[in-house]
Amino acid sequence: MISAAASRRAHELGAQRVAFVIATVVRARRPASAHAGDAAIVLADGTIEGFVGGSCAEHSVRAYALSAIETGEPLLLRIVPFDGVAATSMPEQAAEEVSREEGVVTVQNPCLSGGEIEVFLEPVLPAPRVVVAGETPIAAALRRLAAEIGFDAVAEGTPVVGALGVVVASHGRDELTLLRAALEAGVPYVGLVASRPRGGGVIAELRADGVPSELLESIDVPAGIDIGARTPAEVAVSILAKLIAARRQSGWSAPAHAPSVTAVDPICGMTIAAGGATLSLELDGERYWFCCEGCRSQFEARRHAGAGA
Repeated sequence: MISAAASRRAHELGAQRVAFVIATVVRARRPASAHAGDAAIVLADGTIEGFVGGSCAEHSVRAYALSAIETGEPLLLRIVPFDGVAATSMPEQAAEEVSREEGVVTVQNPCLSGGEIEVFLEPVLPAPRVVVAGETPIAAALRRLAAEIGFDAVAEGTPVVGALGVVVASHGRDELTLLRAALEAGVPYVGLVASRPRGGGVIAELRADGVPSELLESIDVPAGIDIGARTPAEVAVSILAKLIAARRQSGWSAPAHAPSVTAVDPICGMTIAAGGATLSLELDGERYWFCCEGCRSQFEARRHAGAGA
């Protein structure tokens, strides 16, 4: 069970729009060092705050937690003892993972001393950010309803880089600068609340200002799906539908983390996170990653013995 301190930490990270995973041990079989209820927070850089097992179990938790951050999907990670098959005889990337089904991955841990643990990995990602410009009734309705869908609707002045959408509903006030910034930042959805004639005029101004035509084509004007909307709330609903589609179709993900990168320990075959605090060694221009100092030392000894042969 996550402690009060960890709960406060999770709230703090959420307020900072930082992606993380809550890792909770839901089952443990002796002699595993972890117990059911042990929990930790795993940050996007691989840092583990809390306890979910020894150093070898941590490597598996770290690697799959980073994957959960990247996919946004929760995962049950089962860590079982190594079955004795030499890791070097198994295909790369399959040395540790022994089965995968929807929502569940089972891995063999060469270091686990006979015990087993199951860890539930729950990613907590920043809500998709939508910048809404304007103090009009439509802008107000959009901010209000966006929260119900799980979007983080913020006012103009918030950076547009990394946002899912930018909606300009200011009726002619300071439109050009924000639209151009959103287009150049590659925001998946850029909407302008305007009639077709006025929207065409705005696009013509942006084109005259040097904005490429291929970018201008992505402006949704009039913003939203044509559902015959009349009231501000109805217009807001039609725009939110476009934002939902943009989120699903663009594969948008929270930009608060770097893509996870994993490697296989060349000695024990464990899948580990490549980077952060993970032990590594660079030889002949190639970097190798290890679960522990013992594996790294064994690798160095083998390489030195081979070089001296």
